[in-house]
Amino acid sequence: MRQYSAPVDYRRMESLLHGFEPSFAFEPADQIAEAEYADRIERLRRDATVAGLDAILVHASLVGWYHTSNPFLRYLCDWMREGVLIVPTDAGLAPELLSFWTESAVVPPGGEPLLVGEIWQVSPFGRESVDRPGSPLRKTVEAAAGVLRRLGLAGGQLGLIGDDTAAPCWAGLRELLPGTGFRDATEMILRMQRIRSAAEIALIRSAGQLIDIGYEAACHVTRPGVTDYEVYAAFSYAQLSRGGETGDGYQIGVNQYGTHCGKPYGHVIRDGDLLNLYISNVTYLGYCAQAARMMVIGTATDEQEEVLEMTVDAVRRAEVLIKPGTKFSDLHDAAFEAYVERGYLKSKETRTMPFNWEALPDGSPRPVPRRPVADPDWEAQGRRLLHVYPAAPGPHNPNLGHAIGMPKLPQYNVASHNTDRMEPGMVFVLHAQWVDPLVAGSNLGDLYVVTETGFENLTCRTSVEPFRA
Repeated sequence: MRQYSAPVDYRRMESLLHGFEPSFAFEPADQIAEAEYADRIERLRRDATVAGLDAILVHASLVGWYHTSNPFLRYLCDWMREGVLIVPTDAGLAPELLSFWTESAVVPPGGEPLLVGEIWQVSPFGRESVDRPGSPLRKTVEAAAGVLRRLGLAGGQLGLIGDDTAAPCWAGLRELLPGTGFRDATEMILRMQRIRSAAEIALIRSAGQLIDIGYEAACHVTRPGVTDYEVYAAFSYAQLSRGGETGDGYQIGVNQYGTHCGKPYGHVIRDGDLLNLYISNVTYLGYCAQAARMMVIGTATDEQEEVLEMTVDAVRRAEVLIKPGTKFSDLHDAAFEAYVERGYLKSKETRTMPFNWEALPDGSPRPVPRRPVADPDWEAQGRRLLHVYPAAPGPHNPNLGHAIGMPKLPQYNVASHNTDRMEPGMVFVLHAQWVDPLVAGSNLGDLYVVTETGFENLTCRTSVEPFRA
């Protein structure tokens, strides 16, 4: 039986959020109107026409626990499951959707597909699951080929949109439809992610509010003696109870160095700990927000305070530059000048910066240092920490941030080599990070949308300044 390094008061766990009230009222955005989905399909069809394609096939697979490998189907027709969407370029032919190719019991609502003419249910197959011979993938490929033949699209030119999980599906279609042209068209849908509509921004704004409410709940419960499980649970409950779609899109790290960020494992918070909530993804109606926050429990070391102050300074130096026409590289350079001035970096250039997960200078794998690290809460479970993570000091990534919109769809990075200029409707996160293993660490950042005259901070209800518990 798992043992904790401190006695657990199970009655306390359910009462930690007693009396919690967020500092502001959550403002849930409305569903995106069907007309906006129709516009997306129309734009996709226009791109297909220009490219000389007769149809677009869009693929998303089921991965993990009820998550799709990409959000392409949700973006085009609000379908949150896996499937293959066939979108004829001819506007007179309605799109058709093949799905339900696993036995995972998730059915609408939410996510009744919009603007789809026919939905085809592909059964699970297999001896162990249903004692029926066959493969769901093969049956899906055969069904998709049948739809394409019926619509007169077999033998034409087809654009393919998907990710790596789509490869077996596309290979099967090539086998069944000889003489048909296939061309990767994923870039078409990625280009549509660059600028967000007002309705999309409203959803991301609501997701940002869920982050702030979750963080306030986490601050409410954090104190010595509480576990990382309880902090993570408080954040999750506060955002999920108001409409958040998932509770596994963020990480928590808490120890005396502020240098680890992962999943909770039973760490008991102590005086002198640093706690990082790296909120990589809180999703509301298909759109996600991201931010990063730090807590100081009790007293931090002088070096830790300097790192915390540096990362706050970096975010604020970049933030003031956000407006249409500014280069993303200018934000990156302004932020990392705070590191150079303090002697933490020699250069602001992305390609020369050290970072936590880098290989050796010649490109070969970097060994993770083997060294026992004391962790009483892990050891109480019969395990030991025998390596120092991460393997290299520096920022988590050698850039300042990246685009945000729908999960798994990064379109650009805020880096020294990105000289693109900002446009109204762009949404991105800025997170300044630094980790020196077993010494000090910080990860702080906010989410922004570029407006006509400047910017809006979408996670402004809580401060990028560390919370002091």
